[in-house]
Amino acid sequence: MTQAWLFDFGNTRLKCAPLRRGGDAGDVHALAPHDFDDLPRGDVAYVASVAPEASRVALIEALEQRFRRIAIARTTASFDGLHIAYAHPHKLGVDRFLAMVGARNAWPALIVGVGTALTLDLVDHGGRHRGGRIAPSPTLMREALHARAAQLPPSGGAYAEFAEDTEDALASGCEGAAVALIERSTHEAERLLGVRPRVLLHGGGADALRAFVPHVELHPSLVLDGLARWATLEQPA
Repeated sequence: MTQAWLFDFGNTRLKCAPLRRGGDAGDVHALAPHDFDDLPRGDVAYVASVAPEASRVALIEALEQRFRRIAIARTTASFDGLHIAYAHPHKLGVDRFLAMVGARNAWPALIVGVGTALTLDLVDHGGRHRGGRIAPSPTLMREALHARAAQLPPSGGAYAEFAEDTEDALASGCEGAAVALIERSTHEAERLLGVRPRVLLHGGGADALRAFVPHVELHPSLVLDGLARWATLEQPA
């Protein structure tokens, strides 16, 4: 039985992976975010969560039945060579924090998370977080448009530079807005740092944008990678 497991609980997704002896994340498993019957068992559960409070508490209660100890990761002003830009660390989501930690070997890097929100964080070669951006993801844009105008479908369509029907126009506009923000941020990051950063893409919506962002690198498990590093250095209370 694997002794330690890593859990990344977002707004709509729950992923977990065993913590390997070498200190990295093992194979990633996707679990139902509201049905915890398939949770693994072990000695220690390391948890990173940006889910709503009620969902987070429900997960913790389920893990308490399966693990002897639970350690919850939180954002700190500095960790493992990373120094965040926020004056109040608790305001930076732990998923963004851990993704930057997980990208440690790729600094300088522009780290782009595509989930419910589109997040971008720039880290220079010395581990200094130079700040970031938060915007709606393409999926959230589609859902928001549909909520305000029901005739606009919340999904479907294909990207085109100039679409010839509504579904394609919606896909092109929402995905194109995200691509433009990534490209603008990459340009400004290069101007600020004097070198072009690596662009690392992660999150559930990363695949849809990958083809439209030049020089992008797909790293789907960055949060779990960072959590594995945090778990390796974490000291039990």
